[in-house]
Amino acid sequence: MTDAAYQHPLMAAYWKQLDTRFPQVEEVFDGCMAEALAVLTREGVDAYLEAGRVIGKLGRGAEPMLVFMEEWPSTAGAVGESALPAVMALIQRMQKSPNGRTIAPFLQTLAPVAKRLQSQELLQGYLDLTLDFMVRTTGSIHGHHTTFPSPGLPEFLAQAPHLLSQLSLAGLRNWVEYGVRNYRSHPERQKDYFGLHSADSRAVLQRERHGTLLADVERKLDLYLRGLWHDHDHLVPYSTAFDQIRKPVPYYDKLGIRVPDVYDDLVLPSPGATHHPLPLAGEGKVVVSGLDRYRAVLAHIVGHRRWSEAQIADNWSPFQRMAVEFFEDCRIETLLVREYPGLRRLFLALHPKPAEDACDPETTSCLRHRLAMLSRALLDPQHGYLDADLNEFVARFNAIMENGESSTREIAGLALSYVAKTRRASDQFARIHFEGTVVDYRDDNRQMWKFIEEGDEEEAFDAKRKIEPGEELHGLPPRHYPEWDYNSQTYRPDWASVYEALHPSGEAADIDRLLAKHSALAKQLKKMLDLLKPQDKVRIRYQEEGSELDLDVALRSLIDFKGGATPDPRINMSHRTSGRDIAVMLLLDLSESLNEKAAGSDQTVLELSQEAVSLLAWAIEKLGDSFAIAGFHSNTRHEVRYLHIKGYGEHWNDEVKARLAAMEAGWSTRMGAAIRHAAHYLGKRAADKKLMLILTDGRPSDVDTSDERLLIEDSRQAVKELDRQGIFPYCISLDPKADEYVADIFGHQYAVIDRVERLPERLPQLFMALTK
Repeated sequence: MTDAAYQHPLMAAYWKQLDTRFPQVEEVFDGCMAEALAVLTREGVDAYLEAGRVIGKLGRGAEPMLVFMEEWPSTAGAVGESALPAVMALIQRMQKSPNGRTIAPFLQTLAPVAKRLQSQELLQGYLDLTLDFMVRTTGSIHGHHTTFPSPGLPEFLAQAPHLLSQLSLAGLRNWVEYGVRNYRSHPERQKDYFGLHSADSRAVLQRERHGTLLADVERKLDLYLRGLWHDHDHLVPYSTAFDQIRKPVPYYDKLGIRVPDVYDDLVLPSPGATHHPLPLAGEGKVVVSGLDRYRAVLAHIVGHRRWSEAQIADNWSPFQRMAVEFFEDCRIETLLVREYPGLRRLFLALHPKPAEDACDPETTSCLRHRLAMLSRALLDPQHGYLDADLNEFVARFNAIMENGESSTREIAGLALSYVAKTRRASDQFARIHFEGTVVDYRDDNRQMWKFIEEGDEEEAFDAKRKIEPGEELHGLPPRHYPEWDYNSQTYRPDWASVYEALHPSGEAADIDRLLAKHSALAKQLKKMLDLLKPQDKVRIRYQEEGSELDLDVALRSLIDFKGGATPDPRINMSHRTSGRDIAVMLLLDLSESLNEKAAGSDQTVLELSQEAVSLLAWAIEKLGDSFAIAGFHSNTRHEVRYLHIKGYGEHWNDEVKARLAAMEAGWSTRMGAAIRHAAHYLGKRAADKKLMLILTDGRPSDVDTSDERLLIEDSRQAVKELDRQGIFPYCISLDPKADEYVADIFGHQYAVIDRVERLPERLPQLFMALTK
């Protein structure tokens, strides 16, 4: 934290509340607080700082505290800040067990897991699963006091985000159960299984991969809601894995639409339509995909949001309310089918068709059975039921709906009449007929009811402001990027934290002196630039300000003025060159090694880089290409600094020169994270060609990584990601030993400049060769 931050009374109070002396946390504290204040309420910020203080006192070093400070705001943004007590409870259990070292891995993957689960209920299921796994696989040897940590827990936590991208929470539980049951007493095989290295681990994973995950189709469903129904709300998943007695039912409230995290495809008997839109699965069968099941649920809920009105339910019995819900559901679906007739076949495919004689009224309560038959009959004109009361109320329902949309109150009156006419003494029996009565695409209708006398179950949804007046902080919150682990061939999600800032300024005159020093080289470059400049001119007409007067428009405006009409003020035109559309990102390695003297020169590599970048920036400005300059260095994965020197919207002026003049080198080279962040900006440019030049003097490395191949492989993966984004990467290396690794990262897209003193000459020439 900077001295200026200490002078900010609010920041000083927050820092005092955190109560830590870890310098690593101090460096990133202001950025973490900027993100936290944007996401959390005032109470949430206090709980965040208190939890950070507790984690910092666990005696596990700075790593768990750093990870928590960086990851919790995005976790809270995904599942809500009220999930923090459950997370801290699990951390305390880990701390009291031999598994204390897994606290940092657990926190590291918590944010990507939360983003995948998207609800506090699902996150609680994941926490319970993790605790159960830890307890069952933590072992001890009989006769010894030593208790051994779970061998598979670190592997499981590392793979959890990847697993949840493949499985529902129920599938993950089954996969974990298989591993614990079979390898509980085999530590090495346990590591292989939960690290996804063994064949049976992948086989069980494949077996549990079924159904349509909400996370995979959420974008399609959002477009479906917006495009067809002109509605939109946040989709919040829940799991059916942990409720064996009463399965959850879709519903909606002020926080969003709640739907299952996974829907399996259903193979159902065909309703007998001649031209059925659903895929066939053998004679007399149709398949309803998981995506169509989601669509049916959302259509039904949208209908309630559009046409249902809450009714006062204090004086109605549970049976009466159930009947009103069935009738109202049918009214809603009738209106939906009017708007999109194809929905009828989807609803009928999913709606059960109870047999008329399936329930014995002498021994069983048959009210649900009668209502399910009536519901089917109201949707299906070919229902075939013979019951006289049922057919009478079908006719009355259709007569009401023929006059328009009707209303919830009118349909409720019809439902109450049906209950009164068909009531039987056996409806009060404890034994209830449920088979064939559950319409699982319908919500639980909680929004249909309001109560004059409120109970304890009502929730308050009033949310407090996230940032109170006077709490605004300067600076940007960190951006989290994945990192490639070549050992497991998977990404470590949200592994590197990138903090970006505007580079401090120095003296612009220093850069002018460097350009004057290379004036002879600049003259040679100018000749080359003149050849590269596009010669085709394109007129841009109808400009209020321009380089020339557009005579046609000017005369027309004059005629309008003389005639008393309002003249068009856009009487000028300008020109632009056509034929060259390039966006360039120049990414500079600012690691400590740049402070070393270049071989055969009395200048440091940093000073030579300044000269080279100054000449290159001058050349690109002359060509008119869009370009940006940024530098980077890192101090572990928790603090990758990305410094903006020139933005795409800025010209090569004294402000940019002043930043370039203040360039300083320090720390290490976490190249992959910097490349991904630079691509975040370059990828958004509208240009025919996008070029990223990376100027570096050594291999990717950092102080928290002992495996020298790890960051090389991650940088290689980052370069592959650039190719997929349509960005052309090119590395200019100043390391004489770069041939040992640079080809592994960039393939053939690199150049090694052995004589660093020639960098000011070679860098602009390389750029012009790449952009001919």
